[in-house]
Amino acid sequence: MSSQDLMHDFRRPVLNPLSKLLVTGLASYEGEKWAKHRRIVNPSFHVEKLKEWESLASKEGSPCLLDVWPSLQHLMADVISRTSFGSSYQEGRKIFELLKEQATLVINALQSVYIPGWRFLPTKVNKRMKKIDKEVKGLLKSIINKREKAIGAGEASKDDLLGALMESKFKDIQGDGKTTSVFLVWTMILLGQSQNWQDRARQEVLQVFGSNKPDFDVLSHLKVLESKSAYQHCSFTVTRNCGGDDANEFNPERFSEGVSKATKSQLSFFPFGGGPRICIGQNFAMMEAKMALSLILLHFDFELSPSYAHAPSAPMIRPQYGALIILHRR
Repeated sequence: MSSQDLMHDFRRPVLNPLSKLLVTGLASYEGEKWAKHRRIVNPSFHVEKLKEWESLASKEGSPCLLDVWPSLQHLMADVISRTSFGSSYQEGRKIFELLKEQATLVINALQSVYIPGWRFLPTKVNKRMKKIDKEVKGLLKSIINKREKAIGAGEASKDDLLGALMESKFKDIQGDGKTTSVFLVWTMILLGQSQNWQDRARQEVLQVFGSNKPDFDVLSHLKVLESKSAYQHCSFTVTRNCGGDDANEFNPERFSEGVSKATKSQLSFFPFGGGPRICIGQNFAMMEAKMALSLILLHFDFELSPSYAHAPSAPMIRPQYGALIILHRR
């Protein structure tokens, strides 16, 4: 069976029951239920639909940055919150904070020695995880109920993801900006270490956009791929041979003729997965990442701080001690 056949026959692996506190919805469904929900969600992530979100993703974060990691997380959370729920990041702030805490608790539990039935014991951690799960669901229900009332009164638009799901009578919503913020922070770290590539990336942005505001229709001309190859956003075993002899080098030109050419048509580069289970938000993720990076390059020169400590941390491959960047406004 070819690698492409394997990709299309892929089924979701059996997950630890604790994972349901963190991963639910489209990513965890199987069979007809998965197919039905994907059909419902897909229009909101369609390329044409993203044009309506362009102004949301083009808003800049704070111009005074030291540790860019938390700022990038806030920026991406703001974008996904408003495009999903039609609300600002402030409105969804509590949900993101709770999900972040839940992720830490669940991951720590999954990495500890497995004892059958342990999750049912009334330990401090188990109680906290259940409380967070209940609170997040309550907050989401509150947002949905408010939207239902607003729609009924003719006060709210249905052009966001929440509106699309509510039109289909499905209230299963999950999404965040973690993977995009991870992608962006490593891109800044790598470009901060390589001034030559940073200058070339900036020249590309200037050549494509000139003095105009970054525009969705020409974002596709920006080929931002290398940092996803260097640091996948989730920990996953990938054979070293897949990357070639220069796999450890920061070389964005490797993708200049496309991914297929760079990987010799092997299934070795799949930052968004593949087959029917490919990430439904891949176009939106790349759009928001390119938009944010374009704005950063247009407004700042930056370099890696001497005090930066390189420590990629799993399972989301994030900088454990932050990303200290020295920014110079252009």
